[in-house]
Amino acid sequence: MTRQIFNKTITVDGVDIFYREAGDRANPSLLLLHGFPTSSVMFKNLMVALSDKFHLIAPDYPGFGFSAFPDRNSFEYTFENIAVHINRFTEEIGLSSFTIYLHDFGAPIGQRLCVNHPEKIERIIVQNGNAYEEGIHPQWDELMEFWENPTEEKKKKVYAYLSEEGTKDQYTSGLPKEMFDRISPELWMLDWDRMKRPGNLDMQYELSWDYKHNIEMFPVFQQYFRTHQPPALVIWGKYDPYFGVAEAPCYKRDIPHAQVHIIEGSHMVLESNFDEVLKLIDDFMG
Repeated sequence: MTRQIFNKTITVDGVDIFYREAGDRANPSLLLLHGFPTSSVMFKNLMVALSDKFHLIAPDYPGFGFSAFPDRNSFEYTFENIAVHINRFTEEIGLSSFTIYLHDFGAPIGQRLCVNHPEKIERIIVQNGNAYEEGIHPQWDELMEFWENPTEEKKKKVYAYLSEEGTKDQYTSGLPKEMFDRISPELWMLDWDRMKRPGNLDMQYELSWDYKHNIEMFPVFQQYFRTHQPPALVIWGKYDPYFGVAEAPCYKRDIPHAQVHIIEGSHMVLESNFDEVLKLIDDFMG
């Protein structure tokens, strides 16, 4: 048995996708889909901890982490297109069925995989990932106003969170101060290093604009839950300022047997509440 993580790159439809892999392929597989503004690096601790029991795969999306960042004129930065590429990625590496981990941006990307390829999905793990309007916190008001009435002034406000401070806030905003020492600074610093590449903030802005289409897809995602009833684990940080905690129990409307756990953390509970999240996942996977 080895707990070694292997760092690999594969070309998918002309785009180099970086991914991390750990564990024995003979074991059940987990596809780990990262959120904004991070990458597969968010899963390193989880991959090491679970690699004795499971096969774990964590890709970086195009334009994120260490995957290629194709020009916006040659690659459409929408959640739909990224989901298509991640599905093609699973095909290229021979991953035919798996438990899918949905966090932040990984939720609408992964939920599209669920809707379009339900035969591949064994279970779902949701960690602070949107599928219900109850999670659209008042902090979204400025962005939603911009979607309805885009102006240069509102555009500047949207860009304000695409900054070094905004990147750090993803880890610390809402988190009780006594838990700050659980946040490794290299994570948000690496995220910001990748984001500040020439043209990357403009790409991130385009994805923020496209997020409105994810909200329009909520009824479709919910229909998938009702129809297929995947075994589901929902983990939510109580103090998440981006995706309101009121959303967590909503999953039980459509998946009555879903396990829902609200814990004392914020948006990045895999970092701040690692032991607790690890136990929940380990117990859920059985």
